[in-house]
Amino acid sequence: MALEHAILVSLLEKPGSGYELARRFERSIGYFWTATHQQIYRVLKRMESEGVLSVREVTQHGRPDKKEYSVADPGRAALSGWLHEPIEPESLRHDLAVKIRGSAFDDPAALIDEVERHHQVHSDRLAHYLAGELRDFTGPDAPAPLDAGQQLQHVVLRGGIAFERMTIAWLDDVLATLHTLAKSTGVTAGPQGSPSGPSA
Repeated sequence: MALEHAILVSLLEKPGSGYELARRFERSIGYFWTATHQQIYRVLKRMESEGVLSVREVTQHGRPDKKEYSVADPGRAALSGWLHEPIEPESLRHDLAVKIRGSAFDDPAALIDEVERHHQVHSDRLAHYLAGELRDFTGPDAPAPLDAGQQLQHVVLRGGIAFERMTIAWLDDVLATLHTLAKSTGVTAGPQGSPSGPSA
């Protein structure tokens, strides 16, 4: 997926300024796609020049006027075409997993601090997702019933919550393994330099 598609989805959900769009990427779109403010502004400018987005000046009292972006007909057509294209299932590239396997040839205990740092990051992200779910979908101030767009936003968020919970459970398992190895004499290398025991 390109950043352009994420922008089109967000602006179809609600038109907004570049700043407002960047805030959405921090709060909710970040559940499935991340981008810096600079990337967003750069792509917005290009999409506007290509006629994919419409822009209007909005007067603000006590503040500078702002540009409000919305999706033009060519943008809707581009998103529709992309939605109907098949995409390949994503393959997971996981640097930490490679480090964990590689630690068999060094000191597995040396990875404990790094894994604990990852655990904290994912725990914080899970807390952020759960707070967003309560605010937008399940709490007393959430709309009821949810419309189709809100239901689809919620199901994406639930996927993020499930992923973070799975990752935290795996990191708990990794930490338990590393602590066990730290108390032992270490992992013995098997034939051809591979770690002994069953291969993954």
